[in-house]
Amino acid sequence: MRHYGFPLLAGIAMLGLSACGNSGESEVDRALRDLNLLEEGNITQMMLTTANPTEAVAFFSSAIAQNPNAIEAQRGLAVSLVRANRNTEALTAWRTVLSHPQAGPEDSVEMADILIRNNMWDEAAATLNMIPPTHETFRRYRLEAMVADANQQWDKADHFYETAIGLTTTPAGVMNNWGFSKLTRGDFRGAERLFTDALRHEPGLFTAKNNLVLARGAQRNYDLPVIPMTQTERAQLLYTLALTAIRQNDINMGRSLLQNAIETHPQHFDEAVRALRALDA
Repeated sequence: MRHYGFPLLAGIAMLGLSACGNSGESEVDRALRDLNLLEEGNITQMMLTTANPTEAVAFFSSAIAQNPNAIEAQRGLAVSLVRANRNTEALTAWRTVLSHPQAGPEDSVEMADILIRNNMWDEAAATLNMIPPTHETFRRYRLEAMVADANQQWDKADHFYETAIGLTTTPAGVMNNWGFSKLTRGDFRGAERLFTDALRHEPGLFTAKNNLVLARGAQRNYDLPVIPMTQTERAQLLYTLALTAIRQNDINMGRSLLQNAIETHPQHFDEAVRALRALDA
């Protein structure tokens, strides 16, 4: 909580001393109310972003106990439950928010997100369909793309992924998701292009690196791509390539890649050692 320093308190005191009559008292009351609102806003923002999720849940639960109809407290609790990975409780909390007369389209987006987290895809699709088409946000279209993917509606998924990318300045994550969608469809070249694009925006995104190797391995290209990687990452990517080769019955290539992964890793690479022993057996 922010503590206001002595000069601010002194200023308030001087305001109170210099004021006369009811108008002066009103000025002081208004100033104090403004300070309280500012302080509450700062605390709420901190709880939603940097505070420990468990502490945030307790904070907003207490706020709701004092004012059960405060939608900001209800939203805060729902967001904090998601941050705490308490998805079943978060679903109930978001249902409460949506039942509030002041609930808006972005609350429905949050509801769709928690429905997907709880593997309730049909209800997530229905929730997204109820959002006005004028509410165009990155998160809305990212979720639309995920739902279309789950329903194997590939054209719709591609459209929503492309729209989402156009609405964010940090598209690496959604490019990676779109690439994985292409990978599951068997469009390995399209997937490879999207994973490469994701790494261009975020070179340290290891998930995209691993997915890129999967896409190349699916085309029987067992050379590591020319991308930034640590020695540990190199070993892990070689291991991914090895498993891909073995699944495609390229046994000798898989064995060679496993040996390379073991030699490359700066420490003992237990998974690769076990895989190589199983292969030799």
